[in-house]
Amino acid sequence: MAWKSKTRNLQVFDTELSADTVEWCPVLSSHDILACGTYQLQKGAGEESAAPSRTGRLYLFEFRRVGLMSPPLTELQRMDTAAILDLKWCHVPVSGQAVLGVAAATGELQLYTLSDSQEGGRSLQILSSFEVGADRLALSLDWSTGRMDSCDVRVVCSDSAGCVSVLSMAEGALTALSQWKAHDFEAWISAFSYWDTQLVYSGGDDCKLKGWDLRAGPSSPTFTSKRHSMGVCSIHSNPHREHILATGSYDEQVLLWDGRNMRQPLSESSLGGGVWRLKWHPTHQNLLLAACMHNDFHILNCRPALEGSGEVCPVVASYILHNSLAYGADWSRLSLEEPAPGSPPAVEPKESLAESGGHLRIQYESPTASFDTSLEDDAGRYIPDEIATPSTTHAAVPALECNEDAPSLSCLLASCSFYDHMLHVWRWEWAPEQAQQESEQ
Repeated sequence: MAWKSKTRNLQVFDTELSADTVEWCPVLSSHDILACGTYQLQKGAGEESAAPSRTGRLYLFEFRRVGLMSPPLTELQRMDTAAILDLKWCHVPVSGQAVLGVAAATGELQLYTLSDSQEGGRSLQILSSFEVGADRLALSLDWSTGRMDSCDVRVVCSDSAGCVSVLSMAEGALTALSQWKAHDFEAWISAFSYWDTQLVYSGGDDCKLKGWDLRAGPSSPTFTSKRHSMGVCSIHSNPHREHILATGSYDEQVLLWDGRNMRQPLSESSLGGGVWRLKWHPTHQNLLLAACMHNDFHILNCRPALEGSGEVCPVVASYILHNSLAYGADWSRLSLEEPAPGSPPAVEPKESLAESGGHLRIQYESPTASFDTSLEDDAGRYIPDEIATPSTTHAAVPALECNEDAPSLSCLLASCSFYDHMLHVWRWEWAPEQAQQESEQ
């Protein structure tokens, strides 16, 4: 059966500094919260030999369905920081609070808690920090809690010296459990196996993908793969299917693996750009989001490959409205049918677009001359898709379905790009052609 796929931009935000990492909060009470980190290299002032500095900014946003006439993303907070290379939320609350981990250019792993502010909103408060090493950049982090397991909260972090560190968290403080030299050059990425959190994976600029068993100690890896031909910069364990791992590299390939046999990948898919980040869908076991640096953002359907066909994973959707390096991307757990937590109920419009008169406005253009549009009224207010096309029935926006055999999916995503310092929030709808035809009749 043929499938129909559609992406649509909802909002664009200028982060001012180069944006490279973004993630929605996975904690149930805060699914409407989005964090974005930036990285800016500042040339040294004065003498030519002056060392450059790396600065950054941490943004906190709230996605609110306040009313159908307003863009949904609201900035809650911005903090000037050291340059941020990666950020990830702990998947479960810690002492009742959502916790954000940040990998900084100072070589620190920083933890922030999401707290209610005195004004009634939410903000990030520094909880603790840990220096993984002097004269190095912390490059990535991952939490052991990917399957929503809170019994043993740990963090793995990789750095520019090629080292990997594993830390435990107790009473808000990080304690080093082990650190070792894992790669000859930068260790771009590190990640837990969410099914056995004593297993850790790492990838480096030495083109190697390695596995480590923390029970045996880090004296030697459990495997070393040279299947990628360039630096390995993304790894993500599938939280829904045991043993399944996705890796990406500067060689533009996405490889799917069965962790029980790391000699040969299950499939290999070429995406035409260095694969900087990979994110499995939070509820759909076969969907994989890829940030492909020089070739935009893509969603892959990995079902045939995971069923043993060995086939290339087809791209079912692409988001091409960024003008620069595609670095950060993430899925939201929010249902687009229900109001976001804490949001007032949406107010139905008093008149349709046909009655009020709307103006088409180009939101954002890409170098390929593709463009996205939105509608605005006479006062310049935003008119969402749901009102823009009048229909005889007022069906709700489809909710995100977890069942892969469901007739449709509607997903909320965020992505960010580097040199044009842009954050985009967008939606993706995926439906069988047959279901779409029935809905149009």
